[in-house]
Amino acid sequence: MHEMVKGANVGLTALSENVDAVIVSLGWASSTGEGDADVSVLLLDGDGKVRSDADFYFYNHPVAPDGSVQLLGKAPAGEGSEDRIGFDLTAIPAEVERIVVAASRYGGARFGELEDLRVTLADGSGEDLLRFAIDDAGSVSAFIFGELYRRGDEWKFRAVGQGYDTGLAGLATDFGVDIDDDAADGPAEDCIADEALGDAAAVEQVPAVEVDGLPGTESAPAPAADEAVPQAVALPAVPTPRGAGDDAQPTRAASRPRTAKKKVTLPRAAKRSLADNDSWTQARLFPVSALKSDRERETRATSVLLAVMAQVPEFGRRLTAGFGAPAGRMETFTEVSLPHGDTPRRPDGVIRVDRAGKLWTALVETKTNGNALKSDQVQAYMDIAARRGYEAVITLSNDVALEGSPLVDVKVDGRRKHKVALRHLSWAEVAHQAQMLIRHEGVGNSAHAWLLQELLLYLQHDNSGCHGFQNMGAAWVPVRKGIDDETLCQGDPRALEVVESWERLIRQVCLGLGGDLGQKVLPVQRARRGADPAQRRARMADELCVEGKLQAELRIDGAPGVLTVGADLRTARLRTSVEIPAPGQGYPLSWAKRLVRRLADAPADLHVETLVEGETGGGPRGTLERLRPEPADMLPKNGARITGFRLTLVKGMGSGRGSAESGFIRSVDDAVQRFHRTVVVHLERPAPPKAAPVGGAASG
Repeated sequence: MHEMVKGANVGLTALSENVDAVIVSLGWASSTGEGDADVSVLLLDGDGKVRSDADFYFYNHPVAPDGSVQLLGKAPAGEGSEDRIGFDLTAIPAEVERIVVAASRYGGARFGELEDLRVTLADGSGEDLLRFAIDDAGSVSAFIFGELYRRGDEWKFRAVGQGYDTGLAGLATDFGVDIDDDAADGPAEDCIADEALGDAAAVEQVPAVEVDGLPGTESAPAPAADEAVPQAVALPAVPTPRGAGDDAQPTRAASRPRTAKKKVTLPRAAKRSLADNDSWTQARLFPVSALKSDRERETRATSVLLAVMAQVPEFGRRLTAGFGAPAGRMETFTEVSLPHGDTPRRPDGVIRVDRAGKLWTALVETKTNGNALKSDQVQAYMDIAARRGYEAVITLSNDVALEGSPLVDVKVDGRRKHKVALRHLSWAEVAHQAQMLIRHEGVGNSAHAWLLQELLLYLQHDNSGCHGFQNMGAAWVPVRKGIDDETLCQGDPRALEVVESWERLIRQVCLGLGGDLGQKVLPVQRARRGADPAQRRARMADELCVEGKLQAELRIDGAPGVLTVGADLRTARLRTSVEIPAPGQGYPLSWAKRLVRRLADAPADLHVETLVEGETGGGPRGTLERLRPEPADMLPKNGARITGFRLTLVKGMGSGRGSAESGFIRSVDDAVQRFHRTVVVHLERPAPPKAAPVGGAASG
């Protein structure tokens, strides 16, 4: 992989022949688990400006109508997270000469607070081509990581590393985006703890920012020889586009002209049924009653999914863009016979995308009902794809892939010039993407929304076999027994298997909760620069052997803090908790009273613990039922300074290794869902309406 330094540039074709479609990933880590940022992209013409506001892609405008740009969302990576962007460089309009890739933070948060900032670029086969590590981001709220630009018929990448202290609005304005000034008068949201607990804290108003002749950036890097990097210019009055950072919640004020068509989303509330009674079964486009065998389930699930992908462009593009597929006309096929030695092979499906006469092809291997992928099958499809010049093999099963722990082992012949990408999807991720589109983000028309709804109902049916991760594995029972009788020793490989299953379960819980909320939910991995995921799992396995506990943290967009879920295998108890910081102003008794009022509908058995400065054991604690009549009992008797409050629910956990009613998997998912539904939502402010994307983005 090509390592870059600030100001350097490199031609993409010098690194790979498969660069028609590329994935750019911006990554960072946070020692607290709460640090985050949002990516943005600007398409610039020869004058260094956007052609129109439609050339600005950010959290409220994530997809180009022609598929040339798609914000693919966040994913856990290493000891932090990555935000990925898919570019189909063949679809970038000819008048666009540069593509700026940036990110922004909010509410006073700065990039200098994050660790391990980097940008990587991968080709269509998924191979990382270049990396630019950033060590000097500084105290800025927006940052340009790099840019793609044309030189003749070739695309090149430049490592920019330029900071802006005026946030996303300042960066966008600098490149010619017309920020919606109507939002400048809207209120910004301050810290959740202040809102949830504060007594005297008033909601600040976001003033219009007038900058006259002051630069909006740090000192820019020295421009490359073939093109200069722009300097920031004076800014007109602009709103803060969001009002949240590590400890504050977003005000996604309207920062785009509201000229878009309204996308179609399905209402959550079901219409009144016309059936005479509950025994009538509504007709479904994809019935499941006739499915009798695993083979029938695999065949039906593959056909249903691929058919909907081809008919709903927003959905098909979303699932394939991260695999390096270009934007174009998609066709899908099932049970295709392909020659392979003496015996033809029949992959479960084929996805083919046509872009300007050039084909992108992926073979699909599907498993349902918890069946494992077979290495020999996948290896055969990789060999076929390499010989025939196909771009990818996509595996699809209930299992969840982990970084550094492949689901199947395949050998790649390094002598072959053509590279084939091996990618994996879980059925839980497919359902998540469908739910995000039909419930939260919207699709182009009502027919597309209905098709996605039918697909989702099919995937969620008990007989479909597409239920996601549903088995903690063969090591689960012996590990639990070893913990009970204290015979489990450090270094036992079965403990590592349980840790990997736990990580898969947590990732699936994040997908389910994120789909319900329409928000980003990611597992938190505490930052250790350069740490190997395998080493982290080995350390967790040793802790499991010694303490008998599994623990994970979830970062939920809009939540007041990191949600912690822990499983104590010795006591068979699950603990879900969240810590909220104390406000910076007001009186402790007012904080306690306000917290009790906000939790009026929370469970009576919710444990509330006061966090006190300098005391590791914490301060006063009690159940919400006991504290409701006497909130003053939450205050330390010695007058110690309160730093926050920890809210915890405890429940029994299932013992089975599966996802049945009494299973461990079901109990963890239920615990997280219940804690968010009954506790966390009372600490959040209602999310303000998102700014509409510009016209033309509605088609996805």
